Amino acid sequence: MTKLIVATSNPGKLREMQAYLSDSAWELSLKPAELDVDETGDTFAANACLKASEVAIALNCWTIADDSGLEVDALDGAPGIYSARYANSDKERIDRLLQELSGFPDPQQRQAQFVCAVAVARPDGTIAAAAEGICRGEILTSPRGIDGFGYDPIFYVPAKQLAFAEMSLATKRSISHRGIALAIVSKKLAQIASDGI
Repeated sequence: MTKLIVATSNPGKLREMQAYLSDSAWELSLKPAELDVDETGDTFAANACLKASEVAIALNCWTIADDSGLEVDALDGAPGIYSARYANSDKERIDRLLQELSGFPDPQQRQAQFVCAVAVARPDGTIAAAAEGICRGEILTSPRGIDGFGYDPIFYVPAKQLAFAEMSLATKRSISHRGIALAIVSKKLAQIASDGI
C-alpha cells in the first residue's frame, strides 16, 4: 500500500477519512503535529490545496487535505472559511450564529449549506485530484440531536427531516458535503493507484 498523509493532527478526522477510503489501496497516516500550515486561502478549495501541497512537499509524500465550513445565505455566506474561528467553542459558535439569525424566524430565511473541498497532492506538491461537495439545508432555531460536532446540531436537512446531529453515521456519510467530496476523490485515488502511482 502507498502511504497517504492526511493533512491534519486530528485523529477523529483521520478515522473519518479512513471510513470513506476503506476500500482504497492507500494507507492513511496523520501528519506530524508540529507541521502546521496557515490557512491563508480565500476559499475552501484554496485552503485544501494549500494544506495538501505544503504537507506533501514537507514530507515528500502523497497527501490529502480538506477544508470545510458553513455558509448561511442570510449572512452573505458567513461564517464561511472562518467557520472554525467564529468563536472559541462549538457551543459559542452555535450561540453566535443563532443570535445573528434571531431576526430571521422563517425557515426560508435560514437557508444554508455545508461545503467541503478536498485536495490530493503528489510528493512534489502538485495537485493530483480535487473535489467539492455541498449539502443544502437550513439553520434551526435551537440545537437538536447529540451526535456529530461543530454546527451539526443546528443544521437541518429537510429531505431527511433530521439535523446532522440526529442522523446515523451512515445516513450522514451518504448525504454530507464531506461524503460527497470524498466519494469523488476516492474514485480519482483509485485511478491514480491503478495507473501505478
